[in-house]
Amino acid sequence: MNGIVAPIVAAEPTLTPDFLRSRPSVSVVMVVYMTGEALEQSVACVLSDPLVDEFVIVDNGSTPRDAARLRNLAERDVRVTLLSGQGNVGFARGANLGARTARGEVLVFLNPDAFLQPGCIAELAREIEHRAVPCIVGGRVLNADRTEQRGARRGDITPMSALVSLSRLADRVPALRNYEVHWECDAPPEQPAVVPTISGACFCMRREDFDAVDGFDEGYFLHVEDVDLCWRVRQQGGSVIFHPKAEVIHLGRTSQTSPLRVEFHKGVGLARYFRKRAVKVSERLLAWALSPVIVCTAVARPVMWRLTGRAA
Repeated sequence: MNGIVAPIVAAEPTLTPDFLRSRPSVSVVMVVYMTGEALEQSVACVLSDPLVDEFVIVDNGSTPRDAARLRNLAERDVRVTLLSGQGNVGFARGANLGARTARGEVLVFLNPDAFLQPGCIAELAREIEHRAVPCIVGGRVLNADRTEQRGARRGDITPMSALVSLSRLADRVPALRNYEVHWECDAPPEQPAVVPTISGACFCMRREDFDAVDGFDEGYFLHVEDVDLCWRVRQQGGSVIFHPKAEVIHLGRTSQTSPLRVEFHKGVGLARYFRKRAVKVSERLLAWALSPVIVCTAVARPVMWRLTGRAA
């Protein structure tokens, strides 16, 4: 295990609060693809939580070593269901596959490089229990140093705000700061709060809500499917909730996949999202015109990281 993971993994299992002893069943769904060494500890955090009734792991592709570990885990622990052999079908399709397989009344979607902190599942399950339908509750996603991660809670994502965020222009041009949709620098609310968009790294939905919005849009391969899901929940009159006490530490960038490939899919996903949202003819024309700009801006980011040394 690397030096980052060790100190941030929840070492002690959480106690089951009295108010959740009679509760809906909880299934955690995790989509795995070439995650790296963070996977083992992420899985351990899930299985140490007594509120997790079922753990569905969708293996879109792992190293032989990790694949063998996952098979052994599924054979040893009756809570674990392993789905493999489908190939790299993308996150959205893999997550839907996991959700269809899961039996829980509450579905928690968790990234394979994210570490549940004590009480996270309990807070998510309690918050969603009496919320109007449809509803999605996202956790507070933290960096390894416990600062809030970029993207944990966001405003409504538009073509302009996406370009500003992807290019980081708001950091250099004060006049553009109103277009910055990331709120991680703002003080977190003391209680769960309604926001336009939460992070897909850790969130929960009731099964009936997930089914009511038809799950993830499988037209997205990697990234932006969480943004799209939040938008569709709001379109149906539902609510998107940011929960400041449901904490999860997300390492990010642990995948052995090329950053260039990841950012390409992010750009393609954003461009698709804006075309999907466009209603008026003028909006459609703008969305199509901006599509190559958004993709190119996204792809340029890993190039700049390498040039500036950020990738290291």
